[in-house]
Amino acid sequence: MADLASRITKPDETPAAAAATENAVDDPTEGSNSKGIIESSYDVEVKLADLQNDTDSPLYSVNSFEELGLPKAINEGLLAMNFKKPSKIQEKALPLMISNPPTNMIAQSQSGTGKTAAFVLTVLARVDFSQPQQPQALLLAPSRELARQIQGVIMTVGQFCENLIVEAAIPGSISRELGVRASVVVGTPGTVMDLIRRRQFDVSQLKVLVIDEADNMLDQQGLGEQCVRVKGMLPKTIQILLFSATFPEKVHNFARKFAPNANEIKLRQQELTVKGISQMYMDCPDEIQKYEILCKLYGLMTVGSSVIFVRTRESANEIQRRMEADGHKVSALHGAFEGQNRDALLDDFRAGRSKVLITTNVLARGIDVSSVSMVINYDIPMKGPGDREPDHETYLHRIGRTGRFGRVGVSISFVYDKKSFDALSQIANFYGIDLIQLSPDDWDATEKKVQDVIKSSRAKPDYAPNALGN
Repeated sequence: MADLASRITKPDETPAAAAATENAVDDPTEGSNSKGIIESSYDVEVKLADLQNDTDSPLYSVNSFEELGLPKAINEGLLAMNFKKPSKIQEKALPLMISNPPTNMIAQSQSGTGKTAAFVLTVLARVDFSQPQQPQALLLAPSRELARQIQGVIMTVGQFCENLIVEAAIPGSISRELGVRASVVVGTPGTVMDLIRRRQFDVSQLKVLVIDEADNMLDQQGLGEQCVRVKGMLPKTIQILLFSATFPEKVHNFARKFAPNANEIKLRQQELTVKGISQMYMDCPDEIQKYEILCKLYGLMTVGSSVIFVRTRESANEIQRRMEADGHKVSALHGAFEGQNRDALLDDFRAGRSKVLITTNVLARGIDVSSVSMVINYDIPMKGPGDREPDHETYLHRIGRTGRFGRVGVSISFVYDKKSFDALSQIANFYGIDLIQLSPDDWDATEKKVQDVIKSSRAKPDYAPNALGN
């Protein structure tokens, strides 16, 4: 079978070019998995709100957590998690975020670079633990899964902080009789808004607002309106911290209005892919054979854990039904499930009781499971009316579910027609990456390419997955 490129382009043209670019490092979301972390090699760009330029002075950078002057209990939590030295983003961001008077921050940094720890440490540094039931910090996330994960990180880092109470403001979790009784609240915008309106959430003493996955949260086509409404209910003096792996220009401009006079930290666009992830694509003859090829990959999916991303809930359910009928053990998770069922499904996946998870974009952002060795884009992420254009940001977030904590991983994107091929080509061109082509006609070679990457259990600074060849 002629490959897809020759079916769509001229025979002498080649698909867009190769590989990933950044190591996944020290996001402390899996506790002891922080051991063996690889030092990141990228440069962090800092833009100060007051236009000062001396960002190399001690005021704007630290080499150890002790230099930050954090409470002893927080430092003990970091040591217990084996975090001994700040990552590059933490070196620059933390002194700015915990300084007084508080200043807003807009931070663009890929998953796995320590951004979760950066805002968690800032939150804990702002909390008065003598008032454990008085809400003092609010963190917003786009999904209940990410909110629960962030809640877990805060409790782990703050495990030695006496009287720390962290509640998740997600559907079904806050008592209607008691309301919010915690110093730190992590939730989704809609639930938080409802709690405030019902006077079950006292926001009068809030000191800091963190918005994770801010590009999605502030997008006016997404959760932007809810976030604006929540912000309007909070004290005007609140410190605002916005974090995301990607910031499209339109959203970035809105973020500057949402968090005025903010310091900014970011990575360059071309540094936003992950070097530990070998990005591949599967040339499927047609849509029908896409499913058959997916089933052939099942044996490789269970080497570690795998996530299969599809476009719709209906697709997730249908693929689960067909794979289970064919004897494969898989799970599906999407927004149509009740909250507790979603929690249980994700807990089973984290614990390894479930090895293959079929999902929609609900899990594309922020979810960290260290055992994930493969991500499959069964459907290329698209956006706009009628899915008319490729969604570069979602692609990056999706593949970032593997290659966590310095490990290596594989992402395989399925293409089968001109639209899917063109979309993936545009994504590859946008990030300047090469894609390793896999052929369904030579399954031995395909399995070898994937296995060679997965069996390289740890990424190294000079690891080049595309040396496997195209």
